[in-house]
Amino acid sequence: MHYADYKTILSPGNGMNVYRGCTHGCIYCDSRSVCYRMDHDFEDIEVKRNAPQILEDQLRRKRAPCMIGTGAMCDPYIHLEEGLQVTRQCLSLIERYGFGVSILTKSSRILRDIDILKAINRRTKCVVQVTLTTYDEELCRKIEPNVTTTSERFYVLKEMNEAGIPTVVWLCPILPFINDSEENLLGLLDYCIEAKVRGILCFGFGMTLREGNREYFYQSLDRLFPGMKQRYIETFGDSYSCSSPNSAGLMKIFREVCKEHNMLYKTDEVFGYLKQFEEKSRQTSLFDGF
Repeated sequence: MHYADYKTILSPGNGMNVYRGCTHGCIYCDSRSVCYRMDHDFEDIEVKRNAPQILEDQLRRKRAPCMIGTGAMCDPYIHLEEGLQVTRQCLSLIERYGFGVSILTKSSRILRDIDILKAINRRTKCVVQVTLTTYDEELCRKIEPNVTTTSERFYVLKEMNEAGIPTVVWLCPILPFINDSEENLLGLLDYCIEAKVRGILCFGFGMTLREGNREYFYQSLDRLFPGMKQRYIETFGDSYSCSSPNSAGLMKIFREVCKEHNMLYKTDEVFGYLKQFEEKSRQTSLFDGF
């Protein structure tokens, strides 16, 4: 772990990452890609120094509250968060200033902060997003070794639903020849149905590979699935997009199940929902008088 100085923490689209790097160890992680210009080891987490103070300054300068997104690049609930509590501090500021939040994670550590998430959701909107890739627990431990397993993430989804907090599932990536089966998809969809998720983001059934994450992925395949790397090379070459041969059939099932259970599934509709700010109750806030 190391600290770095930043002048801003919110992107032009109001996205936020308090950490750079990750210790979850997911074999397919796109954030390892060279294009993101991370000049330190991926597991040597960079913590943005004074992140809460920087965030508070930017929130104060906003003309009106909006949705703040976090977790798109680096999970806000990596192992370091247990002690540092930077994410929790930032969530407290988001609640205090009357902003909404959409937060993406694979970790059950988010349950620690359910009190703040409920407070945000009472006033505006809080959406908890959880990534699900693999219904089989043994396989999950292989491809996502250092993070909460799928069944535990399912528990998170149910707990959020019980708390009245809407949820969205990211159904990706689906690794060709590894977890691109109908059985896997139906198992994950059953979890979504039971947890009453608001929507599911699915960008097709497959994965992406580019410089940085391709090398790490192939090294992992050699270790975990001998012979699989060669199958990928023969099938996809150096392609960025690696689509499952089962993609069309899986997509048909996905759409039918989502329609049947009234879950949002069109990408633009789900993203629209995540970005739409809602003010549920008018309370005295730090914006009054600005």
